[in-house]
Amino acid sequence: MIRPCIVYKDSCEEAIKLYVSLFPNSRIVSLTKSETDGMIAKGKVLGAIFELDGREYMSFDGGETFDFSEGFSLMVMCKTQEEVDRYWSALTANGGEEGQCGWHNDRFDLSWQIVPEALTQMLSDPHSGDSAAALQAMLKMKKLDIATLQRAYSGSRVA
Repeated sequence: MIRPCIVYKDSCEEAIKLYVSLFPNSRIVSLTKSETDGMIAKGKVLGAIFELDGREYMSFDGGETFDFSEGFSLMVMCKTQEEVDRYWSALTANGGEEGQCGWHNDRFDLSWQIVPEALTQMLSDPHSGDSAAALQAMLKMKKLDIATLQRAYSGSRVA
């Protein structure tokens, strides 16, 4: 088994509680806190295993030496614009930072991509529509808008 491990500077417990509250089929499997002040401060997460949509992750509070990079992100594939809007809003709330093309960092600085499933088809099927136009439309967006992407892909004017 391969299990991604996400190491937070701080706030691991708060982060995973948010994540499992947002995604279906998600739960905290186990959570152990440090009982002494040592490499991991007392009361901080020494180890946690949690599931997001059935996929298992490990996590802990590692302290100031740990930083996230956009080289690692969690990608959420969405069926509808309502899903895109809901996840985008929840994960950028309270200090999250919007990026381009569906990317953003949550308030814990973890990088996410909120992507409509339809975009994958648009970008990989240039025979059924204008993939280049869909890509150009995407590059102008922060939160992705399915209707605008679809108009670009189908050759309609993008407002």
